[in-house]
Amino acid sequence: MRELVRRIDAATSPDRDRAVDALRALAILGVVLGHWLVTALVADSGDLLDASPLQRLPQFTPVSWLFQTLAVFFLTGGLVAGRSYRAARARGTGYRQWLGARLTRLFRPVAVLLVVWSVAAVAMLAAGVGWGTVCTLTRLAVSPLWFLLVFAALTAATPLVGRLHPGWPLAVVVLVDAVRFGLGGPAALGYLNEAAGWLVPYCLGAAWARGELRGRATGWVLLLGGAAATAGLVRWAGYPAAMVGVPGAGLSNLGPVTLAAVTFGLAQCGAALLLLGPLRRLMRRPAAWAPVAVLNLFAMTVFLWHQTAMMAVTVIGLCVAGPLPGLHTAPDGAGWVLARLAWLPVFALALLGCWAAFHSHERGHRPERARRRRQHGRQRSRTPEPARDQEPDCGQGPDRPASVAGRALSPAVPHA
Repeated sequence: MRELVRRIDAATSPDRDRAVDALRALAILGVVLGHWLVTALVADSGDLLDASPLQRLPQFTPVSWLFQTLAVFFLTGGLVAGRSYRAARARGTGYRQWLGARLTRLFRPVAVLLVVWSVAAVAMLAAGVGWGTVCTLTRLAVSPLWFLLVFAALTAATPLVGRLHPGWPLAVVVLVDAVRFGLGGPAALGYLNEAAGWLVPYCLGAAWARGELRGRATGWVLLLGGAAATAGLVRWAGYPAAMVGVPGAGLSNLGPVTLAAVTFGLAQCGAALLLLGPLRRLMRRPAAWAPVAVLNLFAMTVFLWHQTAMMAVTVIGLCVAGPLPGLHTAPDGAGWVLARLAWLPVFALALLGCWAAFHSHERGHRPERARRRRQHGRQRSRTPEPARDQEPDCGQGPDRPASVAGRALSPAVPHA
C-alpha cells in the first residue's frame, strides 16, 4: 500500500493544485453521504416508497447544510472549464472538438446506467413487482442525471460566460423568485433558475480561472454574506431551511432552485476558497493525496451508482430478512438515524461492487485511451508551458487525476 501511495504521489505534476481535486472529492462525498442519510425507502403494503427523515425530524435539517455540496461542483467546474478552454485554444484545438471531448467523458458512463435500469425495470415488472416500487426505484436511480444536464449546458456555454459577472445570473434568480413568490407568477417560471442559479457559482469558478478570486477577503465576504442572506431569507421570507428536497413539503429549495439555495451556495463557495490553504498543505502528504486522486479517477462512477448501491442493499435486505430497522422502517426517530448510520458501511461495500462492475465504462477502452495519450503527447510537445493548464476533471489526459492515479494503479487495477 505504501508503494502504491508513493507511486500516485510521484506521478502527480508538481505544479498541480491538489486542493481543487480535494474540493471535488469533498463535494462528491457530501452528495453520496447526504443521499444515503436523507433518503429512506419504507416498506408499505408491499411497495417501497421514498421518505425522508427531515419530514418527521426537522432537528436534523442542518445535515442538509453539510451535505448539499452542489455549488462546490459548479465552482470547480467553472474553474476547470475556463482553464481547459483557454489551454485548448492555445494549442489550436477548436471549440467543437474541445466540447465534444468533455461531453463524451461526461456522458459515456450515463448510457450504461440507463441500459441497466431499463432492463431492471422491465425485469421487475415482469416478475410482478408493484408499479409504485418500480417507479420509486427507477426515479431515484436516474435522479443524478439532472445535475449532468445542467453541468453539460454550462460547459457548452463556457466561451460565452467565461467573463460574465456572477451578479448577472444572481439578479435573474432574484427577479424570478420575486415574480413567482411575490407577484403570484407561474410556478414553471422557476425553472429558469436551474440555469441561472447554478451559473452563479460556475461564473465564480470562471473568475477564479482568470485569477480574480485572490486573497482570503473574497472567501470571507462570500461565506459571511451568503450565510447572512440565507438566514434572512429563511427567517423572514419563508424559504425552507432544508437545502434538499423533502417529500411532501410545499416548497423545495432545489425543485427548482430558489434564491436561498443560491445564497447558500455562495456561502459554500466562500468556505471552499478559505479551505484552499489548509487543503494544499494537507495534500502535500502522499497518504492524504492518494485517496483524493483515486476518488477523482472514478468520480462519475461513484456519482451515478451510489443510489443504485443503496437501493440494492435495501431490496436484497427486504427479500432476505424482511423489514429491517434503518433500512425499511419509517424515519421517525433517533433510533432510525442510528440504525441508518450502521448501514452506511454496507452501502459503501455495495458501491464498491458497482465500481468493480462499471468503472471501466467511465475511463473508456484501453485502445481509445492509448490513442488519446499519444495525441495529447504530440500536442503538448508543441504547446508552450504556460498554456498547459490543470484540468482536474473526471476525464483522461496526462495531467488529470484519471491519468495520474491511473498510471500508478495500472499494475493493480485491471481494465476492461
